[in-house]
Amino acid sequence: MHIRFDVPADPAYPGRVAAALASVRLRRFSYIGATLAAIGAIGLALSRGFSWGEQISPLWVTLIVGGVLSMLYWPWVRLRARRRSSGYAVEGAYDITDANIMMRSGSESGGIAWDGVAQVRDTPDFWIVYVGRMPATVIPRWLMSAEDAETLRAHMAERGLLQHR
Repeated sequence: MHIRFDVPADPAYPGRVAAALASVRLRRFSYIGATLAAIGAIGLALSRGFSWGEQISPLWVTLIVGGVLSMLYWPWVRLRARRRSSGYAVEGAYDITDANIMMRSGSESGGIAWDGVAQVRDTPDFWIVYVGRMPATVIPRWLMSAEDAETLRAHMAERGLLQHR
């Protein structure tokens, strides 16, 4: 297998990469926030039926507010990542073989051996490559030909790396 493709100097590309990497780590804040908000709403509704309910209603309101803020944290971080990274647009390229993934961005280059890859997560726009538990890089599917994308998908599946969202 030998797949090579270029990455254009698109100002939106670094933001998409940053958003994809952030979403992997920050999605749990939405779940935690929804749980806190639900507990707060249920507690607030139930406490209204008791005489001491007014005394602890600030606790339930705090849980609701904390839950909503936690749910808004993920979109806020993604928006900031897109805004801040738009100035990093440089041309680059990927060179993927059976042995490794080589990436070039501007004057920088680096690589990851497939033997060091723990898993690859499938997202709508990218494959997120993990070394250990940390996301190391992304492979943008829309920049490759359909044939190359299918070849790479088969290679990752054969190695047992491909994990769906």
